[in-house]
Amino acid sequence: MTKSFDDSLSYFKDKVSELIKNKKSISVTTHIDCDGLTSGSIITKALIRAGANCTVRTSKEFSKKVVESFKTDSRDFHIVTDLGGGFAKELDQVLGDNWIVLDHHQISEEEMDNQNVINAWKYGIDGGVEICAGGMAYLASMALDERNSDLSAIAVVSALGDRQDQGERKSFTGKNFEIANIAKEEGLVDIDLDLLLVGRETRSLPDALAFTSQPFIEGLTWNRDMCLSLLNSSGIKLKEDGRWRVPAELNGDEKKQVIEAITKFTSGKNATEIMSELIGYTYTFPREDKRSFLRDGREFSTMLNSCGRINRSGVGMAVCMGDRNKILREGETILTEYRKMIREYMNILTNERWRISESDTCIMVNGENIVPETMTGTISSLIAGSPKNSGKIVILRTNGEENTIKFSSRKSFGCKSKINLSDLMRTGAEKFDGIGGGHNAAAGAKITKDKLDGFLNYLEINVINMSSSGNSR
Repeated sequence: MTKSFDDSLSYFKDKVSELIKNKKSISVTTHIDCDGLTSGSIITKALIRAGANCTVRTSKEFSKKVVESFKTDSRDFHIVTDLGGGFAKELDQVLGDNWIVLDHHQISEEEMDNQNVINAWKYGIDGGVEICAGGMAYLASMALDERNSDLSAIAVVSALGDRQDQGERKSFTGKNFEIANIAKEEGLVDIDLDLLLVGRETRSLPDALAFTSQPFIEGLTWNRDMCLSLLNSSGIKLKEDGRWRVPAELNGDEKKQVIEAITKFTSGKNATEIMSELIGYTYTFPREDKRSFLRDGREFSTMLNSCGRINRSGVGMAVCMGDRNKILREGETILTEYRKMIREYMNILTNERWRISESDTCIMVNGENIVPETMTGTISSLIAGSPKNSGKIVILRTNGEENTIKFSSRKSFGCKSKINLSDLMRTGAEKFDGIGGGHNAAAGAKITKDKLDGFLNYLEINVINMSSSGNSR
Protein backbone atom coordinates (compact mmCIF):
# COMPACT_ATOMS: atom_id res chain seq x y z
CA MET A 1 0.00 0.00 0.00
CA THR A 2 1.43 3.37 -1.03
CA LYS A 3 1.95 5.77 1.87
CA SER A 4 0.63 9.31 1.76
CA PHE A 5 3.08 12.03 0.75
CA ASP A 6 3.29 13.29 4.34
CA ASP A 7 4.01 9.76 5.58
CA SER A 8 6.80 9.38 3.01
CA LEU A 9 8.34 12.73 4.03
CA SER A 10 8.17 11.63 7.69
CA TYR A 11 9.88 8.39 6.69
CA PHE A 12 12.62 10.44 4.99
CA LYS A 13 13.06 12.62 8.08
CA ASP A 14 13.24 9.63 10.45
CA LYS A 15 15.69 7.79 8.23
CA VAL A 16 18.04 10.77 7.82
CA SER A 17 17.78 11.82 11.48
CA GLU A 18 18.76 8.30 12.55
CA LEU A 19 21.75 8.33 10.19
CA ILE A 20 22.98 11.68 11.55
CA LYS A 21 22.47 10.57 15.16
CA ASN A 22 24.56 7.45 14.51
CA LYS A 23 27.21 9.44 12.62
CA LYS A 24 26.65 7.50 9.41
CA SER A 25 27.86 8.92 6.09
CA ILE A 26 25.43 9.94 3.33
CA SER A 27 26.08 10.21 -0.40
CA VAL A 28 23.89 12.37 -2.66
CA THR A 29 23.84 11.46 -6.37
CA THR A 30 22.06 13.81 -8.74
CA HIS A 31 21.60 14.68 -12.42
CA ILE A 32 23.69 17.24 -14.35
CA ASP A 33 20.84 19.48 -15.55
CA CYS A 34 19.35 22.46 -13.73
CA ASP A 35 16.79 20.34 -11.86
CA GLY A 36 19.50 17.88 -10.87
CA LEU A 37 21.96 20.52 -9.64
CA THR A 38 19.30 22.39 -7.70
CA SER A 39 17.70 19.31 -6.11
CA GLY A 40 21.13 17.92 -5.19
CA SER A 41 22.14 21.29 -3.72
CA ILE A 42 18.92 21.66 -1.72
CA ILE A 43 19.27 18.23 -0.12
CA THR A 44 23.02 18.62 0.47
CA LYS A 45 22.56 22.04 2.10
CA ALA A 46 19.76 20.69 4.32
CA LEU A 47 21.95 17.72 5.32
CA ILE A 48 24.92 19.97 6.14
CA ARG A 49 22.68 22.23 8.25
CA ALA A 50 21.44 19.15 10.10
CA GLY A 51 25.04 18.15 10.87
CA ALA A 52 25.27 15.23 8.46
CA ASN A 53 28.52 13.77 7.15
CA CYS A 54 27.69 13.94 3.44
CA THR A 55 29.14 14.18 -0.04
CA VAL A 56 27.52 15.00 -3.39
CA ARG A 57 28.28 13.89 -6.94
CA THR A 58 26.60 14.27 -10.33
CA SER A 59 25.81 11.75 -13.06
CA LYS A 60 24.54 12.43 -16.58
CA GLU A 61 22.30 9.38 -16.39
CA PHE A 62 21.31 6.54 -14.09
CA SER A 63 22.15 3.01 -15.20
CA LYS A 64 23.00 -0.44 -13.90
CA LYS A 65 26.62 0.64 -14.05
CA VAL A 66 25.92 3.51 -11.62
CA VAL A 67 24.03 1.15 -9.29
CA GLU A 68 26.95 -1.31 -9.41
CA SER A 69 29.33 1.51 -8.42
CA PHE A 70 27.44 1.82 -5.12
CA LYS A 71 28.72 -1.66 -4.18
CA THR A 72 32.24 -0.35 -3.68
CA ASP A 73 31.17 3.02 -2.28
CA SER A 74 32.26 3.54 1.33
CA ARG A 75 29.21 5.71 2.23
CA ASP A 76 26.54 4.13 4.45
CA PHE A 77 23.46 5.59 2.78
CA HIS A 78 22.54 6.92 -0.69
CA ILE A 79 20.08 9.65 -1.62
CA VAL A 80 19.39 9.96 -5.37
CA THR A 81 17.68 13.07 -6.78
CA ASP A 82 16.27 13.67 -10.28
CA LEU A 83 17.45 10.17 -11.27
CA GLY A 84 16.82 6.54 -10.37
CA GLY A 85 13.35 5.91 -11.81
CA GLY A 86 13.02 2.27 -12.86
CA PHE A 87 15.98 1.05 -10.77
CA ALA A 88 14.31 0.28 -7.44
CA LYS A 89 14.82 -3.49 -7.80
CA GLU A 90 18.53 -3.07 -8.59
CA LEU A 91 19.00 -0.59 -5.73
CA ASP A 92 17.32 -3.02 -3.32
CA GLN A 93 19.65 -5.80 -4.46
CA VAL A 94 22.83 -3.73 -4.12
CA LEU A 95 22.03 -1.48 -1.15
CA GLY A 96 19.28 -3.29 0.75
CA ASP A 97 17.30 -0.61 2.58
CA ASN A 98 20.09 1.98 2.53
CA TRP A 99 18.79 4.30 -0.18
CA ILE A 100 16.06 6.80 -1.06
CA VAL A 101 15.13 8.26 -4.47
CA LEU A 102 13.54 11.74 -4.60
CA ASP A 103 12.16 12.20 -8.10
CA HIS A 104 9.34 13.37 -10.37
CA HIS A 105 9.75 11.29 -13.56
CA GLN A 106 7.01 8.81 -14.38
CA ILE A 107 7.57 5.36 -12.89
CA SER A 108 6.10 1.89 -13.44
CA GLU A 109 3.41 0.39 -11.19
CA GLU A 110 5.89 -2.02 -9.60
CA GLU A 111 7.83 0.89 -8.05
CA MET A 112 4.76 2.53 -6.54
CA ASP A 113 4.81 0.42 -3.36
CA ASN A 114 8.54 0.72 -2.65
CA GLN A 115 8.80 3.03 0.38
CA ASN A 116 12.30 4.14 -0.63
CA VAL A 117 10.94 5.65 -3.86
CA ILE A 118 9.55 9.07 -2.98
CA ASN A 119 8.16 10.11 -6.35
CA ALA A 120 5.53 12.77 -7.12
CA TRP A 121 3.40 10.41 -9.25
CA LYS A 122 2.84 8.07 -6.28
CA TYR A 123 0.85 10.79 -4.52
CA GLY A 124 -1.31 11.94 -7.43
CA ILE A 125 1.00 14.86 -8.27
CA ASP A 126 1.83 15.43 -11.94
CA GLY A 127 5.62 15.39 -11.98
CA GLY A 128 5.64 16.82 -15.49
CA VAL A 129 4.17 20.21 -14.57
CA GLU A 130 3.24 20.42 -10.87
CA ILE A 131 6.58 19.65 -9.22
CA CYS A 132 10.15 18.83 -10.24
CA ALA A 133 12.99 17.11 -8.37
CA GLY A 134 14.00 20.48 -6.87
CA GLY A 135 10.51 20.83 -5.42
CA MET A 136 10.59 17.26 -4.06
CA ALA A 137 13.99 17.95 -2.50
CA TYR A 138 12.69 21.20 -1.00
CA LEU A 139 9.70 19.46 0.63
CA ALA A 140 12.02 16.74 1.96
CA SER A 141 14.35 19.43 3.38
CA MET A 142 11.34 21.11 5.04
CA ALA A 143 10.45 17.77 6.64
CA LEU A 144 13.95 17.77 8.15
CA ASP A 145 13.71 21.35 9.44
CA GLU A 146 11.20 24.11 8.66
CA ARG A 147 14.03 26.65 8.79
CA ASN A 148 14.98 25.33 5.35
CA SER A 149 12.11 27.41 3.89
CA ASP A 150 14.76 29.76 2.43
CA LEU A 151 15.68 26.95 0.01
CA SER A 152 12.34 27.60 -1.73
CA ALA A 153 14.11 30.16 -3.97
CA ILE A 154 16.37 27.47 -5.45
CA ALA A 155 13.32 25.23 -5.93
CA VAL A 156 11.77 28.03 -8.06
CA VAL A 157 14.91 28.05 -10.25
CA SER A 158 14.58 24.27 -10.49
CA ALA A 159 11.01 24.41 -11.80
CA LEU A 160 11.95 27.10 -14.34
CA GLY A 161 14.90 25.03 -15.53
CA ASP A 162 12.60 22.06 -16.07
CA ARG A 163 10.16 24.29 -18.03
CA GLN A 164 7.34 23.64 -15.59
CA ASP A 165 6.02 27.20 -15.98
CA GLN A 166 3.17 25.72 -18.01
CA GLY A 167 0.22 27.54 -16.42
CA GLU A 168 -1.48 30.57 -17.92
CA ARG A 169 1.07 33.23 -18.93
CA LYS A 170 4.01 31.00 -17.88
CA SER A 171 2.77 30.69 -14.31
CA PHE A 172 3.26 27.70 -12.01
CA THR A 173 0.59 25.22 -10.96
CA GLY A 174 0.27 22.66 -8.16
CA LYS A 175 3.12 22.32 -5.67
CA ASN A 176 5.33 24.62 -7.76
CA PHE A 177 2.77 27.41 -7.27
CA GLU A 178 2.77 26.81 -3.50
CA ILE A 179 6.59 26.78 -3.28
CA ALA A 180 6.91 29.95 -5.40
CA ASN A 181 4.46 31.71 -3.11
CA ILE A 182 6.42 30.66 -0.02
CA ALA A 183 9.53 32.18 -1.62
CA LYS A 184 7.53 35.33 -2.45
CA GLU A 185 6.18 35.66 1.10
CA GLU A 186 9.71 35.39 2.46
CA GLY A 187 10.88 38.20 0.18
CA LEU A 188 13.11 35.85 -1.82
CA VAL A 189 11.39 36.27 -5.18
CA ASP A 190 9.28 38.91 -6.95
CA ILE A 191 6.69 37.57 -9.40
CA ASP A 192 5.53 39.95 -12.15
CA LEU A 193 3.96 39.89 -15.62
CA ASP A 194 6.59 41.06 -18.11
CA LEU A 195 8.40 40.52 -21.42
CA LEU A 196 10.25 37.21 -21.36
CA LEU A 197 13.47 38.30 -23.02
CA VAL A 198 16.71 36.42 -22.36
CA GLY A 199 19.10 38.31 -20.08
CA ARG A 200 16.45 40.62 -18.63
CA GLU A 201 18.96 41.92 -16.09
CA THR A 202 22.21 41.59 -18.00
CA ARG A 203 21.91 41.92 -21.77
CA SER A 204 21.57 45.03 -23.90
CA LEU A 205 18.12 45.28 -25.49
CA PRO A 206 19.28 44.22 -29.00
CA ASP A 207 21.21 41.26 -27.57
CA ALA A 208 18.32 40.25 -25.30
CA LEU A 209 15.92 40.10 -28.24
CA ALA A 210 18.46 38.36 -30.50
CA PHE A 211 19.25 35.67 -27.92
CA THR A 212 15.60 34.95 -27.13
CA SER A 213 14.95 31.58 -28.73
CA GLN A 214 11.81 30.58 -26.81
CA PRO A 215 9.94 31.45 -28.96
CA PHE A 216 12.20 31.25 -31.97
CA ILE A 217 11.35 34.31 -34.12
CA GLU A 218 12.37 33.82 -37.74
CA GLY A 219 14.58 36.74 -38.81
CA LEU A 220 15.17 38.05 -35.27
CA THR A 221 16.49 35.15 -33.19
CA TRP A 222 20.32 35.27 -33.34
CA ASN A 223 20.21 38.24 -35.73
CA ARG A 224 21.45 41.16 -33.63
CA ASP A 225 21.60 43.64 -36.52
CA MET A 226 17.94 43.06 -37.37
CA CYS A 227 16.97 43.29 -33.68
CA LEU A 228 18.85 46.60 -33.35
CA SER A 229 17.09 47.93 -36.45
CA LEU A 230 13.68 46.85 -35.17
CA LEU A 231 14.21 48.40 -31.71
CA ASN A 232 15.46 51.64 -33.25
CA SER A 233 12.33 51.83 -35.39
CA SER A 234 10.13 51.25 -32.30
CA GLY A 235 11.26 54.62 -30.95
CA ILE A 236 12.42 53.46 -27.53
CA LYS A 237 15.62 54.79 -25.95
CA LEU A 238 18.29 52.07 -26.22
CA LYS A 239 21.09 53.78 -24.27
CA GLU A 240 21.29 55.84 -21.11
CA ASP A 241 24.41 57.81 -20.17
CA GLY A 242 26.32 55.94 -22.88
CA ARG A 243 25.34 52.54 -21.44
CA TRP A 244 23.06 50.02 -23.15
CA ARG A 245 19.78 49.59 -21.31
CA VAL A 246 18.59 46.11 -20.31
CA PRO A 247 15.00 44.76 -20.61
CA ALA A 248 14.35 45.08 -16.85
CA GLU A 249 14.73 48.86 -17.21
CA LEU A 250 11.88 49.31 -19.73
CA ASN A 251 8.72 50.99 -18.50
CA GLY A 252 5.19 49.87 -19.41
CA ASP A 253 4.84 52.10 -22.46
CA GLU A 254 8.21 51.04 -23.84
CA LYS A 255 7.29 47.37 -23.47
CA LYS A 256 4.13 48.01 -25.52
CA GLN A 257 6.27 49.65 -28.21
CA VAL A 258 8.53 46.59 -28.36
CA ILE A 259 5.52 44.24 -28.59
CA GLU A 260 3.99 46.32 -31.40
CA ALA A 261 7.30 46.34 -33.32
CA ILE A 262 7.66 42.54 -33.05
CA THR A 263 4.02 41.98 -34.06
CA LYS A 264 4.49 44.21 -37.09
CA PHE A 265 7.74 42.40 -38.00
CA THR A 266 6.08 38.97 -37.94
CA SER A 267 3.29 40.38 -40.17
CA GLY A 268 0.67 38.52 -38.19
CA LYS A 269 2.25 35.14 -39.05
CA ASN A 270 2.39 33.12 -35.80
CA ALA A 271 2.00 36.46 -33.96
CA THR A 272 -0.48 35.01 -31.44
CA GLU A 273 1.78 32.05 -30.61
CA ILE A 274 4.85 34.28 -30.40
CA MET A 275 3.19 36.77 -28.05
CA SER A 276 1.78 34.02 -25.83
CA GLU A 277 5.36 32.79 -25.41
CA LEU A 278 6.91 36.25 -25.10
CA ILE A 279 4.70 37.71 -22.36
CA GLY A 280 4.45 35.94 -19.03
CA TYR A 281 5.38 35.79 -15.38
CA THR A 282 8.95 36.59 -14.43
CA TYR A 283 10.71 35.48 -11.26
CA THR A 284 13.21 38.02 -9.95
CA PHE A 285 15.49 37.45 -6.95
CA PRO A 286 15.76 40.88 -5.26
CA ARG A 287 18.63 39.81 -2.98
CA GLU A 288 20.90 39.20 -5.96
CA ASP A 289 22.81 42.17 -7.40
CA LYS A 290 21.14 44.24 -10.10
CA ARG A 291 22.39 43.35 -13.58
CA SER A 292 23.53 39.95 -12.25
CA PHE A 293 22.52 36.87 -14.26
CA LEU A 294 21.33 35.30 -10.98
CA ARG A 295 18.70 38.00 -10.49
CA ASP A 296 16.39 36.55 -13.16
CA GLY A 297 15.14 33.02 -12.43
CA ARG A 298 15.22 31.80 -16.02
CA GLU A 299 18.73 33.11 -16.63
CA PHE A 300 19.84 31.51 -13.35
CA SER A 301 18.40 28.19 -14.57
CA THR A 302 20.13 28.52 -17.96
CA MET A 303 23.46 29.08 -16.24
CA LEU A 304 22.96 25.90 -14.21
CA ASN A 305 22.04 23.92 -17.32
CA SER A 306 25.13 25.26 -19.06
CA CYS A 307 27.38 24.11 -16.20
CA GLY A 308 26.02 20.57 -16.33
CA ARG A 309 25.98 20.30 -20.10
CA ILE A 310 29.65 21.23 -20.53
CA ASN A 311 30.88 19.12 -17.61
CA ARG A 312 31.22 21.91 -15.04
CA SER A 313 28.51 20.76 -12.62
CA GLY A 314 30.58 21.69 -9.57
CA VAL A 315 30.44 25.39 -10.50
CA GLY A 316 26.64 25.35 -10.74
CA MET A 317 26.28 23.47 -7.48
CA ALA A 318 28.61 25.90 -5.68
CA VAL A 319 26.48 28.85 -6.87
CA CYS A 320 23.31 27.10 -5.63
CA MET A 321 24.99 26.52 -2.27
CA GLY A 322 25.67 30.25 -1.95
CA ASP A 323 29.12 30.92 -3.44
CA ARG A 324 29.08 34.43 -4.93
CA ASN A 325 32.77 35.20 -5.44
CA LYS A 326 35.21 33.89 -8.07
CA ILE A 327 32.94 30.96 -8.85
CA LEU A 328 30.22 33.36 -10.01
CA ARG A 329 32.49 34.86 -12.67
CA GLU A 330 33.30 31.32 -13.78
CA GLY A 331 29.57 30.61 -14.13
CA GLU A 332 29.17 33.69 -16.31
CA THR A 333 31.98 32.53 -18.62
CA ILE A 334 30.42 29.06 -18.87
CA LEU A 335 27.03 30.59 -19.74
CA THR A 336 28.57 32.64 -22.57
CA GLU A 337 30.39 29.57 -23.92
CA TYR A 338 27.21 27.47 -23.69
CA ARG A 339 25.14 29.98 -25.67
CA LYS A 340 27.82 30.15 -28.34
CA MET A 341 27.79 26.35 -28.66
CA ILE A 342 23.99 26.26 -28.96
CA ARG A 343 24.10 28.85 -31.72
CA GLU A 344 26.70 26.84 -33.64
CA TYR A 345 24.75 23.56 -33.36
CA MET A 346 21.49 25.20 -34.43
CA ASN A 347 23.16 26.90 -37.40
CA ILE A 348 24.61 23.59 -38.63
CA LEU A 349 21.27 21.77 -38.24
CA THR A 350 19.51 24.59 -40.09
CA ASN A 351 22.03 24.62 -42.95
CA GLU A 352 22.37 20.85 -43.35
CA ARG A 353 18.74 20.23 -44.26
CA TRP A 354 19.31 16.52 -44.89
CA ARG A 355 19.53 16.10 -41.13
CA ILE A 356 15.86 17.02 -40.67
CA SER A 357 12.89 14.98 -41.91
CA GLU A 358 9.37 16.20 -41.31
CA SER A 359 5.88 14.71 -41.37
CA ASP A 360 2.48 16.13 -40.39
CA THR A 361 2.99 15.02 -36.80
CA CYS A 362 6.72 14.78 -36.19
CA ILE A 363 10.13 16.29 -36.86
CA MET A 364 13.05 13.83 -36.79
CA VAL A 365 16.49 15.41 -36.37
CA ASN A 366 19.82 13.64 -36.91
CA GLY A 367 22.37 15.40 -34.72
CA GLU A 368 25.03 12.69 -34.97
CA ASN A 369 28.62 14.01 -35.00
CA ILE A 370 27.30 17.53 -34.27
CA VAL A 371 25.30 17.68 -31.03
CA PRO A 372 27.01 16.31 -27.90
CA GLU A 373 25.08 13.75 -25.89
CA THR A 374 24.71 16.16 -22.97
CA MET A 375 23.07 18.80 -25.17
CA THR A 376 20.28 16.74 -26.76
CA GLY A 377 17.58 18.04 -24.40
CA THR A 378 18.61 21.65 -24.92
CA ILE A 379 18.62 21.43 -28.72
CA SER A 380 15.39 19.41 -28.99
CA SER A 381 13.67 21.98 -26.73
CA LEU A 382 14.88 24.83 -28.95
CA ILE A 383 13.62 23.14 -32.11
CA ALA A 384 10.29 22.44 -30.40
CA GLY A 385 10.15 26.12 -29.39
CA SER A 386 10.13 27.39 -32.97
CA PRO A 387 6.64 28.64 -33.97
CA LYS A 388 7.01 26.97 -37.38
CA ASN A 389 7.16 23.60 -35.58
CA SER A 390 4.03 24.29 -33.54
CA GLY A 391 1.82 21.26 -32.91
CA LYS A 392 4.49 18.65 -33.64
CA ILE A 393 6.63 16.16 -31.74
CA VAL A 394 10.38 16.70 -32.10
CA ILE A 395 12.74 13.72 -31.83
CA LEU A 396 16.49 14.37 -31.92
CA ARG A 397 19.19 11.71 -31.91
CA THR A 398 22.97 11.86 -31.52
CA ASN A 399 25.99 9.72 -30.63
CA GLY A 400 26.37 8.58 -27.03
CA GLU A 401 29.26 7.01 -25.18
CA GLU A 402 30.26 3.37 -25.59
CA ASN A 403 28.69 2.83 -29.02
CA THR A 404 25.24 4.13 -28.08
CA ILE A 405 22.67 6.49 -29.59
CA LYS A 406 20.91 9.04 -27.39
CA PHE A 407 17.35 10.23 -28.21
CA SER A 408 15.57 13.29 -26.88
CA SER A 409 11.87 13.94 -27.58
CA ARG A 410 9.74 17.04 -26.97
CA LYS A 411 6.17 18.14 -27.63
CA SER A 412 6.15 21.58 -29.21
CA PHE A 413 3.83 24.45 -28.30
CA GLY A 414 0.26 23.58 -29.26
CA CYS A 415 0.94 19.86 -29.67
CA LYS A 416 -2.31 17.95 -29.04
CA SER A 417 -0.85 14.48 -29.46
CA LYS A 418 -2.17 11.85 -27.06
CA ILE A 419 1.18 10.09 -27.17
CA ASN A 420 2.89 9.96 -23.77
CA LEU A 421 6.57 10.48 -24.59
CA SER A 422 7.70 8.91 -21.31
CA ASP A 423 5.85 5.67 -22.11
CA LEU A 424 6.96 5.85 -25.76
CA MET A 425 10.65 6.16 -24.91
CA ARG A 426 10.67 3.72 -22.00
CA THR A 427 8.72 1.00 -23.83
CA GLY A 428 10.71 1.45 -27.04
CA ALA A 429 14.08 1.43 -25.31
CA GLU A 430 13.20 -1.71 -23.34
CA LYS A 431 12.25 -3.51 -26.58
CA PHE A 432 15.82 -2.93 -27.75
CA ASP A 433 17.61 -3.55 -24.41
CA GLY A 434 18.07 0.17 -23.74
CA ILE A 435 16.82 2.61 -21.11
CA GLY A 436 14.29 5.42 -21.45
CA GLY A 437 11.66 7.54 -19.73
CA GLY A 438 10.82 11.05 -18.61
CA HIS A 439 7.56 12.98 -18.87
CA ASN A 440 4.49 13.12 -21.05
CA ALA A 441 5.86 16.09 -23.02
CA ALA A 442 9.63 15.54 -22.67
CA ALA A 443 11.51 12.26 -22.55
CA GLY A 444 14.67 10.51 -23.64
CA ALA A 445 16.10 7.10 -24.47
CA LYS A 446 19.44 5.42 -25.04
CA ILE A 447 20.09 2.30 -27.14
CA THR A 448 23.14 0.64 -28.65
CA LYS A 449 24.00 1.58 -32.26
CA ASP A 450 23.24 -1.86 -33.64
CA LYS A 451 19.59 -1.41 -32.56
CA LEU A 452 19.18 1.98 -34.29
CA ASP A 453 17.25 0.79 -37.37
CA GLY A 454 14.83 -1.17 -35.21
CA PHE A 455 14.25 1.75 -32.87
CA LEU A 456 13.70 4.18 -35.77
CA ASN A 457 11.17 1.75 -37.23
CA TYR A 458 9.44 1.62 -33.82
CA LEU A 459 9.23 5.44 -33.78
CA GLU A 460 7.91 5.48 -37.34
CA ILE A 461 5.09 3.13 -36.41
CA ASN A 462 4.25 4.75 -33.07
CA VAL A 463 4.73 8.47 -33.81
CA ILE A 464 5.05 9.36 -37.50
CA ASN A 465 2.19 7.12 -38.60
CA MET A 466 -0.08 8.02 -35.70
CA SER A 467 -1.58 11.12 -37.35
CA SER A 468 -5.08 9.76 -37.62
CA SER A 469 -5.46 8.25 -34.15
CA GLY A 470 -2.81 9.80 -31.90
CA ASN A 471 -2.52 13.40 -33.00
CA SER A 472 -4.78 16.27 -33.89
CA ARG A 473 -3.73 19.80 -34.68
